[in-house]
Amino acid sequence: MASRSHRRTVPRRRTALVTAVALAVAGLVVTLAMAFRPAHQADTVRAASTPTAAEPTGKPQPKPTPTPTPSTASPAPTTSTPATHTAHATPASSAQQSSTTTSPTAPRPASGAAPLAGRIKPGVTYSGVATHYAAGDGDGACLYGPSPDLMVAAMNHTDYEVSKACGAYLLVRTAGGASVTVRITNECPECAPGQLDLSEQAFAGLGALSAGRIPITWSLLSPGTSDPIAIRYKTGSSRDWCGIQALGHRNPLARLEVRDGGGWRQLTRTDYDYFLSPDGTGCGGSLRLTDIYGQQLTVDGIAVRPDVVQSTHVQFALR
Repeated sequence: MASRSHRRTVPRRRTALVTAVALAVAGLVVTLAMAFRPAHQADTVRAASTPTAAEPTGKPQPKPTPTPTPSTASPAPTTSTPATHTAHATPASSAQQSSTTTSPTAPRPASGAAPLAGRIKPGVTYSGVATHYAAGDGDGACLYGPSPDLMVAAMNHTDYEVSKACGAYLLVRTAGGASVTVRITNECPECAPGQLDLSEQAFAGLGALSAGRIPITWSLLSPGTSDPIAIRYKTGSSRDWCGIQALGHRNPLARLEVRDGGGWRQLTRTDYDYFLSPDGTGCGGSLRLTDIYGQQLTVDGIAVRPDVVQSTHVQFALR
């Protein structure tokens, strides 16, 4: 008689054999199914099993660091520090070098970046007081000579900034809404930062002369004009030494350069708004004018003729 263990062993072998056969058949079916699967379905399966870069991987992604936004608050003119600029601050684009004279339009506050501006910057409103003086013919420290109109002003010494303010147009307002447009032709050495000393004619547009002092705000303008810029050589100028002045520029002038060989040489600006060439370099040659916005104008054909105003037939673009 077979032992109990022998009778239990036989069924196990049969079960194992059946199982093995079943597995083999299943494997054959799977193999045949995969062999006859269309190629694009196999690719789809593989693609679905591979995560893409856009799919979350389960790992927390770091949050981007926010970029600080610069403050838009206007600096107080009494505490601002003059900006320092090099001779090659920002090259002008070809569009900015256009010599086309702009048709006259109504004055409006200047806007946009001004990389060559000094203390007085476009888009900034400055606070101070207005006083008045007898302007005579409108001439002053800028040595422009008699003014065609007497809506002129003297800039305080701080904001005059070694004649960088010369020729700038300003919109001056009172709290009551009165306003005038003036051109800087003079300096007021004893005036406080932010203060403007207006001609009596300009002051009268804001209030009675008897008021003496009026609180004001003022900002830079880029006025509409059809008049071109003019050039004048200083008394005593020659091919060996010269002083050069630009007149009637719409926007504040930042640099005046002369041709020096194959390049340009920046001339030193005086506090009476002439640019000097002590060794005669460029006297009577090509000139390049750059405003505070980086716009450049190249002028040829201006001879050394002391004290003669010579038109350039070009003007900076309205800003």
